[in-house]
Amino acid sequence: MVTYEVRSSRVVYDGIRMRVRVDEVVLPDGSTVTREVLERPDSVAIVALDEQQRLVLVQHYRHPVGALLWELPAGLCDREGESREETARRELAEETGVRAEVWITLVDLHLSPGVSTEAGRVYLAERLAIGPREGEAEGEEAFLTTRWLPLEEAVRWVLERRITNSLAVGGILAAARRVRTGARRTEPVQLAR
Repeated sequence: MVTYEVRSSRVVYDGIRMRVRVDEVVLPDGSTVTREVLERPDSVAIVALDEQQRLVLVQHYRHPVGALLWELPAGLCDREGESREETARRELAEETGVRAEVWITLVDLHLSPGVSTEAGRVYLAERLAIGPREGEAEGEEAFLTTRWLPLEEAVRWVLERRITNSLAVGGILAAARRVRTGARRTEPVQLAR
């Protein structure tokens, strides 16, 4: 395996949910390049699938792209001591009021590996119970809209570019594949860092 040495690294911005650093990286031929790296916590998303093969989506305002996007319930793993699955359970309940008995890892993704450290894990949640949303929604999350959509229609939305969020695209396609083939994958994949 080829390794790339980081000759120098400096933080140029340290914000609330992200940090930006500039690295000088030595390439295999000895030359160097400068790369900006966005450090962010990892994230989770959830395909909550009911007995009728419908999943719940949330419509979320995303300021960087200036648009309302249909997405899976999701969130950052930014609470000390909380596992990815615990974050997923909390986010699903907070954003939709849905709780699930069965949790299966569907897919792991590097969300933007050319610039960001953030990795995402998408869970399949089954045996659902629907109740009130948990906690106090703040900011854009106070204005979320939810919608139940048949899984095959969600796949169509992905292919029609109506769903463009990377966690949602990966999660929906992985869930559809799993449902079609009956494939089981219950062990989480360890992402390379």
